[in-house]
Amino acid sequence: MKTELYNQAFAILGSFTPLKADCGQLCGQSCCKGDEKTGMLLFPEEETTLKVIESDGRRLAVCDGRCNRSERPLSCRIFPFFPVRINGRVRAVPDLRGINICPMLARLDEIKFSRRFLRRVERVGELLYSDPECAEFMQEIAEEISEIEMINRII
Repeated sequence: MKTELYNQAFAILGSFTPLKADCGQLCGQSCCKGDEKTGMLLFPEEETTLKVIESDGRRLAVCDGRCNRSERPLSCRIFPFFPVRINGRVRAVPDLRGINICPMLARLDEIKFSRRFLRRVERVGELLYSDPECAEFMQEIAEEISEIEMINRII
């Protein structure tokens, strides 16, 4: 189990969030509301008290928009960003997989995100890339985000 690894990641993130205000007020907590096909992707061996569904061979945490914030999975805590290794360095990049649910992702140039939050997402990424299973998982997600970015440039 990777419980200690995730607890370290949670400690790094603390109570930092992408904005100083509650971003859920912008969209009615749309990233917190899943259905039988959508939710927040769980990292390898990550446990949660939320409902878990399988979708396309992946485990997703789903909630109704209200949860104990201290029990949120890692994906919830870092959204709408994801730590990606670029040229040997971990960067917090917009998680474009959520472009259809997060209005902030459609307005990246207009919103001033917390630099402290972004640096902490990067530190979490550095920690998780040290675990081979997490590194492989994160690389897969990074490739998905990159593909979406390329498609959006073409459109």
